[in-house]
Amino acid sequence: MADTSPPLSPAHRALVLQLADVGAIKFGSFTLKSGIQSPLYIDLRVTVSYPPLLSLIASTLLASLPPSVSYEAMCGVPYTALPFATAMSLSTGVPMLMRRKEVKAYGTKKSIEGAIKPGGTVLVVEDLVTSGGSVMETVQPLRDQGCVVTDVAVLLDRQQGAVARLAADGVAVHAALGVGQVLDVLVAEAKVDPAVAADVRAFLAANQVGTAPAATAAPAAPAAPAEAAASAAAATTPTAKTYTDRAAGVANPVGAKLLRLMDTKRTNLSVAADVTTAAELLRLAAAVGPHVAVLKTHADTVTDWTDETAAALRLLADEHEFLVFEDRKFADIGNTVVAQAAGGVHRIVSWADIVNAHAVPGPGILSGLRVAVEAGGRPVGVLVLAQMSSAGNLATALPGYTPAAVAMAVAEPDLVFGFISMEGGLGGDGCVCMTPGV
Repeated sequence: MADTSPPLSPAHRALVLQLADVGAIKFGSFTLKSGIQSPLYIDLRVTVSYPPLLSLIASTLLASLPPSVSYEAMCGVPYTALPFATAMSLSTGVPMLMRRKEVKAYGTKKSIEGAIKPGGTVLVVEDLVTSGGSVMETVQPLRDQGCVVTDVAVLLDRQQGAVARLAADGVAVHAALGVGQVLDVLVAEAKVDPAVAADVRAFLAANQVGTAPAATAAPAAPAAPAEAAASAAAATTPTAKTYTDRAAGVANPVGAKLLRLMDTKRTNLSVAADVTTAAELLRLAAAVGPHVAVLKTHADTVTDWTDETAAALRLLADEHEFLVFEDRKFADIGNTVVAQAAGGVHRIVSWADIVNAHAVPGPGILSGLRVAVEAGGRPVGVLVLAQMSSAGNLATALPGYTPAAVAMAVAEPDLVFGFISMEGGLGGDGCVCMTPGV
């Protein structure tokens, strides 16, 4: 658990004590979203209720930056770091940009709000880092807009591997505090027992993110329950481009996010959650979530599905940074598809990141899905079934079916970002091909 933050000043020590006093740092036994029991819980969202503390956080973050770091704008990682960046912007007069966590499917469809200056240097502001994944979810859209991003100011580094991972992506971490320093202060001030602090250090050391192999080499997933089948969210024909390079050419925000995610997590795996109860689904999601890019669901096979199931699944997806793919295989006329995707028991577009559709009904099915996505108010990406793996399927048997499916899909690039197929390369470098049954 290497400490990369600078030596503590009296102001840093005062900040640690204030964070503890307002309940932002807690010790005990906490069940994280992943289901793991942790002796430490950090919730910096509470700081918005304490303006003097917010001001101290802003000044501490600014002081953590070395003189060599220059920037023309700053951008907070949503949501907790947004007030931090706002306070920093107000105190320095440096303009602020804002990243949308969920790009709207209507209006301007912007991922970055504010006066963007292509070629300008932007400082990213984050509340805490564990793996660095959430930082890159802000860095990459800024870079896609032509901004230069090389530094992130972080209030608290959990010291679980984010510094090394972000360095590999060309981002230097400037942490005001490290968890080790926080523990030192709280032990010295008799705010926490030394034995508790030792447990926290052991927990963090045992849960390191670590560095990862090259993006093109997907690591093996851990053993999954027997009912879960693994499949590869395979890229198209290998090229010299990284997944992140390719993301710049993808119009659908979910497709671009998936490609960036595969780079950040160094995995292109998808796991099929072929289960029948909500408990099994959430247990599987917690187990494989850290290791996969996509979790493929069949909501209609979960016999006790409720809105709470969807909410819990979304929490796990956000915690472990994977996308949820509801394998619904829509195949009806447009009006019916609108009702299936946006309504009914499952309200699929309210929680799924990815859905898929057969090409058999023609372009109308994509028009229906577009209406459903816009009604849902959050970005969703569509995969068109261009090929299938089952014996005797007509998608493979009928001449011209696959080219027609591809043509239908590439005509809707802001909605469709790829295919279910048995081969890569369909639709070109801007499309993702997911291969079933691997």
